[in-house]
Amino acid sequence: MTCLSAIGPSTSAIGPSELSTVLILLVVVVVPIAAIAFSRSGSGLKELGKGTFAIDREEPAKRGGPPPPTDPLAREEEVRQMVEAAAFRRRQRGDEVPDTEAEIQRLLSGGEVSGAEPVDPEMAQIRSEIRELVIANNDRRLRRGEEPLDIESEVDKRLREWG
Repeated sequence: MTCLSAIGPSTSAIGPSELSTVLILLVVVVVPIAAIAFSRSGSGLKELGKGTFAIDREEPAKRGGPPPPTDPLAREEEVRQMVEAAAFRRRQRGDEVPDTEAEIQRLLSGGEVSGAEPVDPEMAQIRSEIRELVIANNDRRLRRGEEPLDIESEVDKRLREWG
């Protein structure tokens, strides 16, 4: 035992004052250094998990330029699929199913009654978005037990208020 006592004090000699000194050193020295390192790693944290070998890589957004040209046949096919899917869901719920062909023609003509003059494409897009909003509002009204609004008159009203 004389050998070990010559090396230095035993570990049982560490008291509360030494532990408090170590704790103060940690708080005063290590924590600020860690905070500085963390604040400077902001861009590094944003890039974490990205790179050439990452699976979930974001594609760069194409900016500017006109939208790609729309093929009328492809547009008609998409509208047909959308209307037929809506009719199928209504049929499944037991609701009245409107004439799909008339609905397709109405949507393709910009929401106007067939036989009317051609409509500005931007205005037709705005009208269809407002129509979708009114239909969604009607669905919520029905779920609350309220009377549904007339879709076409509500769309016309909102267009007048908007423009």
